[in-house]
Amino acid sequence: MTLCDYFSAPDDNAAAAVVEMPGGPAAAALDVVYLKNIDPVVAIAHLEAIATDCSYEEAGRRPRSGHLLSSPESEGPFVLSLSDTLTEALVTATPDDLAAFAEPWSMTAELRQIQVDAKTAAVALEALAGLAHRARADGLQLYCWWSL
Repeated sequence: MTLCDYFSAPDDNAAAAVVEMPGGPAAAALDVVYLKNIDPVVAIAHLEAIATDCSYEEAGRRPRSGHLLSSPESEGPFVLSLSDTLTEALVTATPDDLAAFAEPWSMTAELRQIQVDAKTAAVALEALAGLAHRARADGLQLYCWWSL
């Protein structure tokens, strides 16, 4: 099981520094949403594709989408950035939008593999949207601390 702690930080350097902290972003007193097994590359690119009505490939090519900030030589944990496009989509999404995103997101192979249903996906989306709102209000960006 992978630990995927989504968090906000002022910039890439501050986010990458979390790798050195035992306990990750929570230990650094950052705003954190805990989503076990919701990986920041494939699953989040699928979410972005759904939320922004684009292809998975386009979502994955956007700046900051799943960009590795920690050393690729490391055995983990890792810190990756989330795209500003996804943050914007989460900030502007209504509760009805989030509910509408949950069903197709839960049907992706990645979420089916970890048995995430639409209800569970909706809860995760609400948590991510809340994080995005708080980050935007404070001028922060979104990241994921990914530990195996």
